[in-house]
Amino acid sequence: MIILASNSPIRAKLLQKFGISFIQKPLDFDEDSLQTTIPQNFAYLATMGKYKKALQNFGYQTPILAADTVVSVAGILQRKAKNKIQAQSYLESQSNQTIEIITCMMYRTTKLEFIDISSTRYQLKNFDKKHLHNYLASKEWMGKAGCVMIEGFHKSYIKSQTGLESTALGLSIEKILPFLEII
Repeated sequence: MIILASNSPIRAKLLQKFGISFIQKPLDFDEDSLQTTIPQNFAYLATMGKYKKALQNFGYQTPILAADTVVSVAGILQRKAKNKIQAQSYLESQSNQTIEIITCMMYRTTKLEFIDISSTRYQLKNFDKKHLHNYLASKEWMGKAGCVMIEGFHKSYIKSQTGLESTALGLSIEKILPFLEII
């Protein structure tokens, strides 16, 4: 049984979809303590923080999976928006741009340690202002890196994709699947 050190319902759904047995145990890690503004570094450091905390809490005998996802627009880090104004700013900067969704994941068992940083790029069309307003009002953007919802709001604006959709959803499942202990 794997411990998923994340509160993401999307990560849980990805593991369920592939028949992976897990227990979801979110950990309280202060991402605001991280000082970097480099998207890849932030994803790595946030994942490492969660990973180390999981090892402290659950030990080294149980398989642990930790992950973090951020968005980069022209190299600018977008984390989870703290409020509607920041969400609107993030989303407006993504309209008619290429966004990069970066996911870092760390998996450890008694036999191996797996670390991966992957990204998926989406070229987006211009966002419809009314649709954007409705998305902001819906609050579905809350708790999502860069307010990106590839399976929702952003889906109809995708012109092209380079990379795995699962990476954009927060867990590069195809990359880690061969290493997971399936029970």
